[in-house]
Amino acid sequence: MVTRFGRSIRTRLTLFAGIAMVLLSIVVNAFVLWAVHSTADDYRKTAVTTSALRVVHLVKRGALPTVIPSDLDGIQVVDSRGQVVASTDNLVGLPRMSTVVPDEFNASRMEVVCDLPHFRGQCEYMTVVRVYEHGGDWLVYVVDSTVPWYVHPAVLTFLIGISVAMVALAWFGVSRVVARTLAPVQELRDKLAEITSSDLGKRLPVPSQAEEIRSLAETANQTLDRLEAAVEQQRRFASDASHDLRSPITAMRAQVEEAMLHPQDAEWEEIGRALLSSLDRLQAIVTDLLTLAKLDAGSPMARDPVDLAELVAAETTRPRAKKLTTTLQPGVVVTGDRLQLARLLTNLLDNAERHAESTITVTVRRDDDGHAVLEVLDDGGGIAPDQRELVFQRFTRLDASRNRDAGGTGLGLSIARDIAQAHHGTLTLEDSDSGARFVLRLPIREI
Repeated sequence: MVTRFGRSIRTRLTLFAGIAMVLLSIVVNAFVLWAVHSTADDYRKTAVTTSALRVVHLVKRGALPTVIPSDLDGIQVVDSRGQVVASTDNLVGLPRMSTVVPDEFNASRMEVVCDLPHFRGQCEYMTVVRVYEHGGDWLVYVVDSTVPWYVHPAVLTFLIGISVAMVALAWFGVSRVVARTLAPVQELRDKLAEITSSDLGKRLPVPSQAEEIRSLAETANQTLDRLEAAVEQQRRFASDASHDLRSPITAMRAQVEEAMLHPQDAEWEEIGRALLSSLDRLQAIVTDLLTLAKLDAGSPMARDPVDLAELVAAETTRPRAKKLTTTLQPGVVVTGDRLQLARLLTNLLDNAERHAESTITVTVRRDDDGHAVLEVLDDGGGIAPDQRELVFQRFTRLDASRNRDAGGTGLGLSIARDIAQAHHGTLTLEDSDSGARFVLRLPIREI
């Protein structure tokens, strides 16, 4: 089944080929017609001149008949007194057709004349030849019609027929070629149309022939792979988000329902503190979700100079439950959004505080490759190498994290990495002697 898209391309290409063939036929036919016209024109002039010389020969031999047989339009012989003494049968009894004579020092003259008295409404080749006789000069007039621009109706009909045939052949040929060329594309399109959001596991067949179509199918399959991964991630995200939102809501509802069953025995102040704690967790989750939505949408951000040493110094003034030490190299300046970079640092510090035994170490420096480096290291139990990428997934909290602190949203590290990528940098979890070592690398701002 040919779709509207396929028909559109096929029609446009076929129309283009047809128009191109029409233009080519016009050019070729014009050249052919010019060549044929030139040949016919020369032949007609030669015929007129030859007939005139033949009549001159008859005059000189004294064998000129009164009626001259000829296939031309007309011949007249005028004697020295200006009287018509011989002519073709169609001009018998008619007066002299023209007063045109050769120049004084020329024996002949040829020109195109129109509307002669005997040939109204048409143009003729006319040759006038002077014949030298003892009693005076005689004149031989020979005329024949000029060659029309189309030479002959048969020539015009032949050229038009050839042109129509060539245009039809080009139209049919291009239509068939385009149809065969688009057939694999149409097959890929039909397969793509069968793939829905609930069945992203299907893939397009990759043809063994047609390198361009094979490349298209491979690229489409790669896109489907990424789409399936994105949809699966979105499903997990929605599932995890609903679970993390439902847990505090369920706890709050249970606390309120229990208190309302026995309002006189309820500890309302304690219940209020518990509800506030659950509301804080809900607010943190919602805030993180909004932040992720903005990052995913690629919202515009500031592009200001940010000194990482000053940023760390400002963000580490708040007291924390664990000891915090800093090693800051001055003059490490990057380009970015200060608020987002502060959020990144805060998320790393909060994560380190939940896992550190006693100390958190923050380092700012410039590496040998010209990158700004921010490291946050804790002295906790660390993270296994096979789980280092897992911690950056949304709503991911390892078992150790859940056991130590149930207050995290599972979005902090994911947000931190998204902010790093939005600043054309990287955030990775690298080897360390003890604890977890998060390393942020950003391009240095060129002064």
